[in-house]
Amino acid sequence: MARAVIISCAITGGSDTKHMNPAVPVTPEEIANEAIQAHAAGAAIAHIHVRDPQTAKASMDPALYKEVVDRIRDSGCPILLNLTTGPGGILVVENDAPHNFRDGSHLSSAEERIQHVIENRPEMCTLDVTTMNYSDLAVTNTKAMLDRMAMLIEPLGVKIEMEVFDTGQLWQAADMCERGVIKDNLPLFQLCLGIPWGGRATIESMQLMRDQLPHNAIWASFGISRFEFPMVASAVVLGGHVRVGMEDNLYLSRGKLTPGNRPLVERAVQIIESIGDYPANVDEARNILGIKN
Repeated sequence: MARAVIISCAITGGSDTKHMNPAVPVTPEEIANEAIQAHAAGAAIAHIHVRDPQTAKASMDPALYKEVVDRIRDSGCPILLNLTTGPGGILVVENDAPHNFRDGSHLSSAEERIQHVIENRPEMCTLDVTTMNYSDLAVTNTKAMLDRMAMLIEPLGVKIEMEVFDTGQLWQAADMCERGVIKDNLPLFQLCLGIPWGGRATIESMQLMRDQLPHNAIWASFGISRFEFPMVASAVVLGGHVRVGMEDNLYLSRGKLTPGNRPLVERAVQIIESIGDYPANVDEARNILGIKN
């Protein structure tokens, strides 16, 4: 029997990529329009970051999130909204004086990191159960910070998507469920692959992580850059859900920049259907994830 596979579209991300592909959406209007187009192509979830419209760099401005959310909701588009809470855990230090934080460090309280979630009440938000090296910086999320964020999100009725980048982080996320910090009886894990220095973007890595999930977990996975579409196929074959989008990949094929998020979603639909499954609509995604209307 064909299975409904949820497609999430990560619209823009927080990395400095606008100069690499001019189609990367920056303004709230552009981000909202891309989410609407992604839904029209088959995505049931829009994963949302915002950017400073003047610099095109990552922002945590709650007003920008509100404008994006309002534009999508006012359009009548039913796509499920998944707001990031990732920004706010970036640490960059001087090599010879590591007690000195360099420009680019951005450490925020749990309350600051979820202010936009409290104000907008999306259907979903991420929780990066992640501490790791990334390029020349470190992404830091302590146990205490993650517990505090989860305990603030839980009463809102917003479903938490736990983003994990390797098996140790998966273990920690599962422990949050076991301890009752995350009380969801259908906990959602996003297996993030190919990001240095986390799990490699291979079907072997994905299967290893899948096999260590709690028995009641729902899971999805993605790969970045040239691994985006191979990881879509791998996730479908292994029984998971998928994510694509310009946060993760700027190309439609080798040497060919994607003109937006819609073609990436359309390619994911083609892959899912070629394997014999089909993209879940929003109502099916709600049912699979246990999200109430």
